Amino acid sequence: MVAYAACGVVLLAGCASMPDSGDLQGVESTPRQDSQVRVFAMPPQEDAKPPTIVQGFLEALTSDDPHYETARKYLTPEAAKIWRPERTTTVLAEGPGIVVEPAGGRQESDDLLFTLTGSKVAAVDAQGAYAPADGNYHQSVHLVRNQKTDQWRIDGLPQGVVMGKSDFQRNYMSVDKYYFASNTTSGTAAQAVAVADPVYVRERVDAMTQMVRSLLSGPTTWLGPVVRSSFPTGAELRKGVTALTPDDQNKLTVPLNDRAARVGSTVCERMAAQILFTLQNLTPAVDEVALEARGKQLCSLPEERADDVAARGSVQDPEYLYFVDGKHRLVRIPADGSGAKPDPVPGALGEGDKDLQSVAVSRDEHTAAGVGIDGKALYVGSMVSGGSLGSPVLSSAGATAKDRLTTPSWDAEGDLWVADRNPRDARLLLLEDGAGEPLKVETPGLDGRIKDVRVAADGVRIALVVEKDGRQSLLIGRIERGEKSGGRSLVSVQELRSAAPELEEVTTISWAGDSRLVVVGREREGVQQMRYVQVDGSTPEGPPPAALTGVKEIAASEDDQLPLVAYSEDGIVRLPSGAQWQKVDADGTAPVYPG
Repeated sequence: MVAYAACGVVLLAGCASMPDSGDLQGVESTPRQDSQVRVFAMPPQEDAKPPTIVQGFLEALTSDDPHYETARKYLTPEAAKIWRPERTTTVLAEGPGIVVEPAGGRQESDDLLFTLTGSKVAAVDAQGAYAPADGNYHQSVHLVRNQKTDQWRIDGLPQGVVMGKSDFQRNYMSVDKYYFASNTTSGTAAQAVAVADPVYVRERVDAMTQMVRSLLSGPTTWLGPVVRSSFPTGAELRKGVTALTPDDQNKLTVPLNDRAARVGSTVCERMAAQILFTLQNLTPAVDEVALEARGKQLCSLPEERADDVAARGSVQDPEYLYFVDGKHRLVRIPADGSGAKPDPVPGALGEGDKDLQSVAVSRDEHTAAGVGIDGKALYVGSMVSGGSLGSPVLSSAGATAKDRLTTPSWDAEGDLWVADRNPRDARLLLLEDGAGEPLKVETPGLDGRIKDVRVAADGVRIALVVEKDGRQSLLIGRIERGEKSGGRSLVSVQELRSAAPELEEVTTISWAGDSRLVVVGREREGVQQMRYVQVDGSTPEGPPPAALTGVKEIAASEDDQLPLVAYSEDGIVRLPSGAQWQKVDADGTAPVYPG
């Protein structure tokens, strides 16, 4: 490997010495480089041996070559035409191993067969959607020797690319693109609710243009049924536009094709908001988006106005942090940590005589729900001083507290979710507006009993901790709503998928961003740990939260500027940014932010 540090370029050369047949060999993963360093591969050398061709090709897959032009030089012209590297990315625990076998068993043949092996970790599809994977990877690569040039080239290979986990982490990054919830508003018909759709893109191959193209192409398959895009069908970048770059005022102009030429100002601003939300964490910064079609500006939206167009959980600022005090009443303190002494919440749950085990506060902070100390009854009350509580809105017949009601959770529509863990009638329930007859939520494919429930701020995704045979799993589901006869909603949770497949024990969870959760759990034969996970099952960049022992419950806000809060062996503790855990209330339990 030759490095040109002054230019920020690293060249990869496939020059390792390998035998022509027999043993398993490994392809070394490229050491993780600084994010500003670009990596380019070397083309095949003259008279390179077959194993060197294979290794050079695999190394070229991990480079920053935008169109894999160098990798194609390791292929025959026919193979280069039909190879589609963008179709899928297979991630292995280590760089792929190589088993070399001469075709037909002849050492001096003009064609050779190589087998790539490894342990699968994940796969990224053509949409950029990440999915955890396991099992063995086993794919063949066939080489032939050109009779005229005497050079070896690959003429048979699997579609897509393959690389080790460390190379994947160096080459790719996760970015949220944004759409709008199909059946959800933020309480007013005018404002849409933004939903994050995480995808992986190559980090140093014009990520900004990649993300705009990905956004225009539509949501990933999993999220598609519950979101919509403001972009008209068929809207794309104008023909000939190959790169998007903001100007010196951080304004990005996006030229679109004629399909977008007739949109109105409201729709146009929602289109611009989708782009602004999507590009907010990329470099260079984008502070304003202007959309053009047919050479004319359609609209322009600065960052400070984007949140007026659509609501996002990550920018909703809760006023208070809530928890249950030593007297089993609902209390609160300012969410920003400016006050230390908890005050009782106005209303029956804070001022009354009901002993509470767990609580949830609506996102507008006007209504609270609480589960009684024995887990049997769910109460809902207005947070107005002097308000009465009334009868429970839901009761469980489970034999023990662990077989009764979970902690409830409010969605963006003001509906209340809770699970009844009674083994004889385990079910997920929804109370519309927190009242009325509980609606049973259909959960096709659910295998196990729900232990915990958390609805995302966008109202279209739900996190469930599901227990089976003593093991807990964190699953993310898609909330679909419809109408059935009698006027009652038909609600279901579809396509549950794992967000933390390596954990076998999940103690507590909380949403901690538009597409991120914080989880306390334990791997097999491991110790309890706290970590962040993405809804797609990948691990976000950055350090985990500071360690804390004996965590029983965790609370985070989608706004990552607010402190992480936990109930541990020290009571209620808080983790301000850049600080260590601090004690809030020695007798408190069940901390929650609104939601």
